[in-house]
Amino acid sequence: MKVIAFTSRKGGSGKSTLAAHLSVYADAPNAPAVLIDCDPQGSLALWHELRQAETPVLVKCEARELADTVEAARRDGVKWVLIDTPPHNTADIAAAMRVADLAVIPFRPAVFDIAAVAATLEMARAIGKPVLPVINSAPPRRGLAAAHVVNEAREALFGMNATPWAGQITTRAAFAHALASGQAVGEFEPGSAAASEVSDLWQATRRALGMKEGKSP
Repeated sequence: MKVIAFTSRKGGSGKSTLAAHLSVYADAPNAPAVLIDCDPQGSLALWHELRQAETPVLVKCEARELADTVEAARRDGVKWVLIDTPPHNTADIAAAMRVADLAVIPFRPAVFDIAAVAATLEMARAIGKPVLPVINSAPPRRGLAAAHVVNEAREALFGMNATPWAGQITTRAAFAHALASGQAVGEFEPGSAAASEVSDLWQATRRALGMKEGKSP
């Protein structure tokens, strides 16, 4: 079983959005993925209520219940667990990291978000967890070139001795429309640029976990 925690010390970074979209890639007909919503805001729970498909399975729990919840999923033969965490709550973020195999750290290419990444990276290093920083809500590319602020954000991460994902999640209406319909963007608008970005991120996540590339939904 693989466990991914979506973590950031800053609100609005895109943890719930990425967890929802990637959970559909992790899901399989005979092996439903499990989404654990530890954020009191309940964004994942709302998305799940809007969703017509029964999977991925959603579980709401508090951080103190995480270890038991993850262990129960392991006993049930679950292959993928994705955990959404609240911002600002250091103890809850640390609890999610401790049970995770990988911490995905989404951040926008902006100064306050990058500062929050530094704190999240420090926590992951203290706990001994691998990380995958992901640039989210990025300006569109100009041809093949990333926007200047995206390149600056990458350089800032390299300066923290961290390697961000080589791609980016661009600000696109398709992401919001998909979530509002209870879908992932690969279901809502297959073949779109947005779906391609999420697919690339899924493959990067698998590689970060030492796995081969997998299927698309």
